Amino acid sequence: MLIYKICSKAVWKEIQSLTSWGGSPHDLRDGFMHFSTADQLPGTLQKHYAGQTDLMLLTIEAESLGDALKWEPSRGSDLFPHLYGALPISKIISARELKPEDWEIAAICTHAQVVEHNSFNGEP
Repeated sequence: MLIYKICSKAVWKEIQSLTSWGGSPHDLRDGFMHFSTADQLPGTLQKHYAGQTDLMLLTIEAESLGDALKWEPSRGSDLFPHLYGALPISKIISARELKPEDWEIAAICTHAQVVEHNSFNGEP
């Protein structure tokens, strides 16, 4: 199953040179990294990123994170993926610019122009 992490373009540019990333200030405060499933993305975008235009959508294969990934109740008692530990950058299978007009679930998850992590050139 694919899970998703949203970050700014500046953060994405910064973390590409790292081997792992501990997460956003929000993640660090909570003690785990917040991720969303495809169905949860629209609510996450509306609640935490409304009005922001410099966003990237990172895609990760949930199973690749092993036992450090826990599914815990959050918004509306829905089970959300939470990573207890740093995210190895090598586990990011794709990264793409996320524009407000893309916030519909179908556009987010099936967009044809995904920028592959291994060939990402730092320019969205």
